[in-house]
Amino acid sequence: MTAKTIGIIGTGTMGCGIAQVAAQAGHQVLLQNRKQESVDRGMARVRDSLERLVAKEKLTDAQLVETLERLRGVVPLEELKGCDRVIEAAPEDFALKRELFERLDRILGEETILATNTSSLSVTKLAACVSRPGHFVGLHFFNPVPMMKLVEVVRGLRTSDSTMAAVRGLAESLDKVPIEVKDSPGFVVNRVLFPMINEAAFALQAGVSDADGIDACMKLGCNHPLGPLALADLVGLDVVYAILDSLYREYGESRYAPCLEIKKRVEAGWLGRKSGRGFYSYEK
Repeated sequence: MTAKTIGIIGTGTMGCGIAQVAAQAGHQVLLQNRKQESVDRGMARVRDSLERLVAKEKLTDAQLVETLERLRGVVPLEELKGCDRVIEAAPEDFALKRELFERLDRILGEETILATNTSSLSVTKLAACVSRPGHFVGLHFFNPVPMMKLVEVVRGLRTSDSTMAAVRGLAESLDKVPIEVKDSPGFVVNRVLFPMINEAAFALQAGVSDADGIDACMKLGCNHPLGPLALADLVGLDVVYAILDSLYREYGESRYAPCLEIKKRVEAGWLGRKSGRGFYSYEK
């Protein structure tokens, strides 16, 4: 596949991970955020990730330099005008995304494909925010992006066949495995995974076992590399809560209603690894 210029909107964990793998794959990448300090932190995060690969001898110093040369941080959204593909990885807030897509619709070229990394919102509903919904698609990556092979390719009701083919090719160019899924709440992975995390929290709440015991049972009994509660801490309990709440509102089924053990930690600011405490403590 010919290298493309890819715009990545959002400098959080997902945005930086997507930017890293795209730049490593040979694409020119623009990493965008509305705040310069956020862009600077995002660029530093990508550099740190690449340096860890060098330390593990999975990347050479020359490859690190070449990768960073293909990556540029930008603030004005208008900088993305010449991109062939734009991937949005902003927070899971429909109003925020709608405003963003409406602006992008006035900036991007007619042939630019616009993708959202949403994990819980309707791709069809988001596509209605732009004038060319046929060029709009869901590309759901998984954390940590450099390690996880799967990309759920979400076809909105009006997504064209040519757009689907183009983004499958893009995912493959990033050394990912694209799996096409329907535009259904939670898609496949989150629809199956998050009720399991929720049920693990309910088991903790009921005193069936402690967090270590519940996670050990799932690792040793189901051969999971990480227990559900430790995984929730890695994802971020605020994200877990938001996705469960979204699934509950969409399906109206009690299995998706966020457990109090998750809710009260979010209220306390115990969001998992990123805050230093969640179901486990990560404070030094």
